[in-house]
Amino acid sequence: MKKTFALLFTFLMLFIFKAQDKPAFWNDIEHFKQINKENPPPKDAILLLGSSSFTMWKDVSDYFPAKQIVNRGFGGSSLNDLNFYSDELLKPYSPKQIIIYCGENDFAGNEKLTARQVFNRYKNFYAEIRKYYPTIQVDYISIKLSPSRENLWPKFIATNSLIKRFMNKKKTADYINITKAMNDENGRIRKDLFLEDMLHMKPNGYEIWAKEMKPFLK
Repeated sequence: MKKTFALLFTFLMLFIFKAQDKPAFWNDIEHFKQINKENPPPKDAILLLGSSSFTMWKDVSDYFPAKQIVNRGFGGSSLNDLNFYSDELLKPYSPKQIIIYCGENDFAGNEKLTARQVFNRYKNFYAEIRKYYPTIQVDYISIKLSPSRENLWPKFIATNSLIKRFMNKKKTADYINITKAMNDENGRIRKDLFLEDMLHMKPNGYEIWAKEMKPFLK
């Protein structure tokens, strides 16, 4: 009896340790897999990949009623996470276009990172996309200047500049600048576009995004 109890206890502890060893955002990726299993994503859709600004855009399809949108944003994610889960985020889909919003959380998670380091993370993910989809349209939405992260704005701006230059040199690729559109007539970021946390956006913020994105949608 004691041996049986000991074996059960050992098995339980191994199970707990294994569960704790799961990488960050494991549950989000498993959730995507379940969604895909229950409702296979349509081919030739526009695939959104990135962090919470996409995750919280629950009604994104309402902004683009003529388009098929597949939203696979997961809150808190960084470009490092997109690279880590690149197979799971890219392989199951056959999109005609991929739009990325990510980069804020890289710096928020490690303020010592340089713009060049985060830019390199983006370049790596872009290369992963091209392994699966060499010719489809790929677009990057500029990092927004969230008021709660004002101390990081210089790095956001520098990263945007590097990615813009990179994307302008690529075929079937574009840089979508939402940063300027979120400013007021005096060139200051509009805080009224943000929720109380001064990080995530209200619907009027997404309306600006949609307006800037529409010319680039396939």
